[in-house]
Amino acid sequence: MQRRAALRTFALSIGSTLVLPSWANAWSKETLHQSNLILSSSQEALLAEIVETIIPKTDTPGAKELNLNKFVTLMVADCFDANAQDTFNKGLQKVDTLAASEYSKPFIEADTKLRLAVLNKMAVSDNETDKGFIRLVKNLTIQGYLNSEYVMTNLRVHEFIPGRYHGCVPVKS
Repeated sequence: MQRRAALRTFALSIGSTLVLPSWANAWSKETLHQSNLILSSSQEALLAEIVETIIPKTDTPGAKELNLNKFVTLMVADCFDANAQDTFNKGLQKVDTLAASEYSKPFIEADTKLRLAVLNKMAVSDNETDKGFIRLVKNLTIQGYLNSEYVMTNLRVHEFIPGRYHGCVPVKS
């Protein structure tokens, strides 16, 4: 009886050792980051301009350069419920229609002042969908920026706990 259990365990370990590399090699960047939320190319470009308006490029890279639009899309698709995803989709449509109706230009072609005006108008709107969209995109953009590789390696200084140790310090009485 113990021999059978040992042979079964040995066969399972050999089989899993053979199958595991082919299973892991089937992963790729595209298969890992597929999301349920499908955006058209125009919506992706619009979202890129929205996040760039929130965090523009200065002496540090902007949100578009750090691909925060993809981060926002992935987070909305994977971490939020259907109501938030619906708010996100409706908000994207509303940004473009509001810019076209108020300023006679699509959001992508507008300058920075007009873009900020559109986003601020949505933020103070009485419509909860507009407010929810701005809050969602703004929070995710800031979260993605603060957790981006550029910020974590170039802008933040990390000291291991407990910090510095100064062993020889003159004591004043």
